[in-house]
Amino acid sequence: MTPTLQYETLVMHLRHTFTIARSSEDVAQTLLLRLSADGIDAVGESAPIERYGENAGLVERQLRQLDLTCANLWHIDEVLGKLPSDQRGAMCALDLALHDWVGRRLGIPVYGLLGLDPAKALQTSFTIGIDDVEKMLSKTREALDMPILKVKVGAGNEIAALEAMRSVYRGIIRVDANEAWTPEEAVSHLRDLRRFDLEFCEQPIAAGNPAGLRYVRENAGVPIMADEDCLTLDDLAPLFGCVDAINIKLVKCGGMREAIRMIHAARAMGMKIMLGCMIESSILCTAAAQLSPMVDYADLDGPLLITDDPYAGLLYDGGQMRLPTAPGLGVRPRKAA
Repeated sequence: MTPTLQYETLVMHLRHTFTIARSSEDVAQTLLLRLSADGIDAVGESAPIERYGENAGLVERQLRQLDLTCANLWHIDEVLGKLPSDQRGAMCALDLALHDWVGRRLGIPVYGLLGLDPAKALQTSFTIGIDDVEKMLSKTREALDMPILKVKVGAGNEIAALEAMRSVYRGIIRVDANEAWTPEEAVSHLRDLRRFDLEFCEQPIAAGNPAGLRYVRENAGVPIMADEDCLTLDDLAPLFGCVDAINIKLVKCGGMREAIRMIHAARAMGMKIMLGCMIESSILCTAAAQLSPMVDYADLDGPLLITDDPYAGLLYDGGQMRLPTAPGLGVRPRKAA
């Protein structure tokens, strides 16, 4: 019996306007994929990234062209290979649905398939978007129970914002510039900001400049993590020696399969690893969280940033992530939870 696919655009509303160095949003759209075969119904999700020319409509059109006639869903890599390698958003949704299907068919969680210990799931950071200082301080007060904050920077008010935040918050702080600075600006800004005891800075400069990242890493006094510079396994070699860590997002790399390959390669290169997210539902964040025992950091707060997550799965105890025990990804519609 040929597997069947169904699609639905998920529209989710943010608790606060979410602003980074290059954009703002109040509503996020992702694509829900339902896969059915042999009496098993599974789900996947893609949170397409506009920076890479993707949106929910495009990902759906790409998936509708997929021919799964005679596909053997146990052969995950072979099925994923039916999609062009540049259709990473579509591949992510399919990858998650395949892992969910296999786990449900076997009756075990995906982390069980991978031999991972759910007790080693990490704490996640909670993101504070760019805003005026008073609003960033108010958001910080709302998040005082979170052990780690990730602060978006690049608007020019970083020192005032971090001074205000540090007046009430003593936990770990990471910053993310989303390509806002030149290498010289990054060094100058990070030298000023390092007094706030930063754990690391994500993507301080525009992607495509490994030498610039190396310059920042060697002169800023703050560990540097690649994000926009790090999409798939092929991007890791140019970053060797230029950054301290990489941020892997399932929708950037094409799902759990590619993420695992990237994790092993980054380990071999001496890099630390974070699993990150976009604004997305519990489907995608739960899938990424299943891999968190393999990495060093997690930034999987997508469901915490929205008001109307349609799925339940990953649980948060403050910032500590608790993985579901149900088979597959362990997610289910919230109205049925």
